[in-house]
This record gives sequence, structure tokens and C-alpha cells, in this order.
Amino acid sequence: MKGLIFDIKRYAVHDGPGIRTTLFLKGCPLSCWWCHNPEGIRKEPEEVVTVHRMEGREYPVRETVGRWMSVEEVMEEVNKERTFMEESGGGVTLSGGEPLRQAAFLEDLLLACKREGYHTAVDTTGHVSREALRKVMHLTDLFLYDVKMMDPARHQRYTGVSNRMILENLAFLAAAGKELFIRIPVIPGINDDEENIRGTIRFLRGLDGAVKEVDLLPYHALAAHKYEKFGMEYRMAGVPEPAEEEMERLKGRFVREGFEVKVGG
Repeated sequence: MKGLIFDIKRYAVHDGPGIRTTLFLKGCPLSCWWCHNPEGIRKEPEEVVTVHRMEGREYPVRETVGRWMSVEEVMEEVNKERTFMEESGGGVTLSGGEPLRQAAFLEDLLLACKREGYHTAVDTTGHVSREALRKVMHLTDLFLYDVKMMDPARHQRYTGVSNRMILENLAFLAAAGKELFIRIPVIPGINDDEENIRGTIRFLRGLDGAVKEVDLLPYHALAAHKYEKFGMEYRMAGVPEPAEEEMERLKGRFVREGFEVKVGG
């Protein structure tokens, strides 16, 4: 069996504990306006042209984004970083896109990681079938779980999907005793208002202590150039990045409610 991988990030320090190798699987059911990995949305390899500039001249380079890889091929890459991961208490993180769109491949890959003794984490949108979750939850030490906003209509507008399945799956994992880090993108004017923050805190408190950490991820525009390259509309033009003072204020809101909080993952 093969899975579609679009990137392998080595020495990652924001995707779970320790130094990690993060694998990015292609394909996502969401279309978030602020997505910083738009190359991970479509579920097939894509041909793109990157223009390199040097000394006033342009050099177009054609490349394929997305490569079908077997579990054995992936593990060969992962094992190159074994020493760093083991000595730091790190491991392997499966991200995307939405990795659980390739649930059968993910199950085989997680099993291979556990056989090698690696700590495993899955970074998920939560918009996946319960069957997919059940396939991998016993092989996953930590879920990095995205929570974007509480209002269903607003969630539908800015991500393209309802949040019902996402919140139900989060409650399911919490009830099953899985370790959870909640990742909240902070998008000015979209989900940083008092109503959404208050609702998010209320929902997370209702998970009976299952949430081990909340990561507040400030929006940035660093991925804006990717959209044109992939023939996609960039819908965040003019949206400012949140100020450091605002991030600290939001952090304080969650800390006062008893959560361990990091800004930036």
C-alpha cells in the first residue's frame, strides 16, 4: 500500500514533544481561508512551475508536488533521524492536509512506527469518519486536534464544512482517554472575538480534563505566494497578523481557566 506524501519535515519542534519528523499527507476535506499548506488540499499529485530568479534572469523549474510512497520508503526516511528523536523524547507526527483521509495507509504507517518504538502523533482537522479514527487511535500516542470556531454557520463559511463532526469526534477521543493537544489558529476578525473565545473555552472545559495543552497559532501570511502557484484564490489579502499583545491576552484567558498554553505551537 502507498500513501501520497507532499513533504517531510525533519527536526520539527512544534508538532508534539521533543524533536520530531513530521510527514505531510496530501488531501483535505476543508478549504480554510487561511490555510498555510494549500499544496496539501487536493488529493492528487500536482504539476507546478516555480520561477527562480538570479542576476536579473528567471529560471522556471517544473516540479511535482505529491509523491506516492510505500510504508517501507517512508520508514527509511524516518529512521535517518532516529538518534535525534530518541534522545529528545520526540517521535513521528502525521500531518497534512488531513492524514486520516488516507486512513488505511496511516494505520500501516503508524504500526510501523510503533514497531520501531517511536512516539506517534496525528495532527487532524477532526473532519473524518469515526471508522477512520478507530483504525488509528490505538496506535496514536497524541492527537494534535484543530479547533477553529464554535459557530456552525461561521465555520461553514470560512472552512467549507460544518463543525459538527469535528466537535463530536473531539468529544469521542476525550471520552476514550486519548491525549489531546488542541490547536487553535487565531485569525483576526474571524475567530478572535469574545463570543468565540468564550464558547471555545466552555467546550474544552466540558471535556473533563482530557485537554493536556492548548496551542494558539497566530495567523501569518507567509504562504500567500503559494496560492498563485497552485492556481488558487487567496482570500486573506489585507488581513493583519495578530499583535503579540493580543496573543498574550488570549493566552491569559485560557491560562486562567486552568489550561497549559503555548503561543505558536
